[in-house]
Amino acid sequence: MGNALFLGWRYLTHHRFKSSILIASITLMLFLPAATRLLVDDSASALTARANQTPLVLGAHGSELELVLSTLYFHAESPAPIENQTYVEVEATGLADFIPIHSRFRAQGAPIVGTSLQYFDFRGLNIADGRQMGLLGECVIGANVAARLGLGPGDSIISSPETVFDIAGVYPLKMIVAGVLEAGGTADDDAVFVDVRTTWIIQGLGHGHTDLAAAEAGAAVLSRRDDMITANASLTQYAEITPDNIGAFHFHGSDNSFPLTSVIAIPPDQKNAALLRGRYHNSDLLQLVVPGNVLDDLLETVFAVQNYVIIGLAILSFATIAVITLVFLLSQQLRKGEFHTLRRIGATRGYVLVLIASELGFVFLISCLSAAALTIVTRFYAMRILQTFLTL
Repeated sequence: MGNALFLGWRYLTHHRFKSSILIASITLMLFLPAATRLLVDDSASALTARANQTPLVLGAHGSELELVLSTLYFHAESPAPIENQTYVEVEATGLADFIPIHSRFRAQGAPIVGTSLQYFDFRGLNIADGRQMGLLGECVIGANVAARLGLGPGDSIISSPETVFDIAGVYPLKMIVAGVLEAGGTADDDAVFVDVRTTWIIQGLGHGHTDLAAAEAGAAVLSRRDDMITANASLTQYAEITPDNIGAFHFHGSDNSFPLTSVIAIPPDQKNAALLRGRYHNSDLLQLVVPGNVLDDLLETVFAVQNYVIIGLAILSFATIAVITLVFLLSQQLRKGEFHTLRRIGATRGYVLVLIASELGFVFLISCLSAAALTIVTRFYAMRILQTFLTL
């Protein structure tokens, strides 16, 4: 028996190319259905958990799914903006706690999320290293951002321009890292958090520059007339907010007209939630959505597609089994002379059958172990894979 197993193993190692193809085919046949179900189930759990933690989201009228993904996962495709006036007005109702979100920009591949300090309490985010952001231009980065870029408290990160040629003349902003968040296994690990006003500066709605009334600013002054000073093109805007120049930063226009991506609403009870939803039920400009309901609709579609994918993979598996069977049958026909020689030197029919079975057994054993290993790796990286797709 042991000799038959040994010969079976040696046959597979000698015909490496054929054995590798068979093992790869069976591995994929076993792995793909398991990985599909695993990714879908884990994705559904993660999506519903974060969505259920977020009671209501207020945003511009349009795609509910885009609004929810942008608010929960800082999706690169931002929905239409709303005015800060909307946040001011809804906050004045006192029906809930409200958290502004502005997630239009990115920094070295990570989304920049403008929000308030209340967001960190709402998501249960704690500082692992450094301190919480406290000044304009400071940021707090997620654990994955810190690990990927090798950043820590006191380092800096620069916002990325939206286009190669910035006609508006908006400069990238150099932000100081005040702290690093503890890893939580959520989209917050891959984000850069700043105050909402900092995102407005990145957008060019506010800036800081030399005081034109000062004597040293003479070269940058185009004209002086009454109380009006006009600057020329040589006036340089600050690209970094420091304690020395923070007082020079100012905004043009009313804060109420400045943009936000969305507003998270956290009502204390169902009554306030109903009253709040009623305010925007017939609005043509704004919508108040329940993230859990929106993602439930998405998951129904995902599960329906998953079933079709599983059926397709099952059909493909039957085809794979048929091809593998054919390969083995043809292989046995070509090896008739080998088996005849074994019989002539004293091998029994049972010995030959064990030899053939051992070859099949080794192929399926290696395939099962490979499929199990791939499934474990997929399970470990499932959330990262999900977040990658959601932030594209």
